[in-house]
Amino acid sequence: MKNKRRSTLKRMFASVTTFFGVSALGTQAVQASPSTKKVFNVHKDEQDVPLFSGSVVHGNTVYIAGKGAHFEGDIKAHTDHVLKELEKELEKAGSSMEKVLKVNVYLHDIHDYKAMNEVYKGRFGPNPPIRTTVAVFGGVPGNSLVEIDCIASL
Repeated sequence: MKNKRRSTLKRMFASVTTFFGVSALGTQAVQASPSTKKVFNVHKDEQDVPLFSGSVVHGNTVYIAGKGAHFEGDIKAHTDHVLKELEKELEKAGSSMEKVLKVNVYLHDIHDYKAMNEVYKGRFGPNPPIRTTVAVFGGVPGNSLVEIDCIASL
């Protein structure tokens, strides 16, 4: 009786994990190697010490650091500039706007949300990525009205 119940539970667990795609957990999750990391545009501080990278490719994923607009202008001009900078970084790394999976938008002022969306709309193709948008307490660094980072596939 006990063995039959255990066998039934094992089959149920196997079918549930297969249904949700968890069965490959032990093989695929370990395959990425740190040696595949490629770093682009390393930004350094005043003492020439590496501070952060503009983008990193690891496996088949591209991580783009936050881009801001550091000039006079409104939220629409800043958003357009930032999205063009993201596109350049993605192309340099071998990806594109259509391959973006996740976007984070940091606004200086939440009241700019609607105007930012007007410029953002359609920039990632017919299947836009998931997105988080927040207003940053204290503002976006460098006096930009918006900063955007993203994660994309190759």
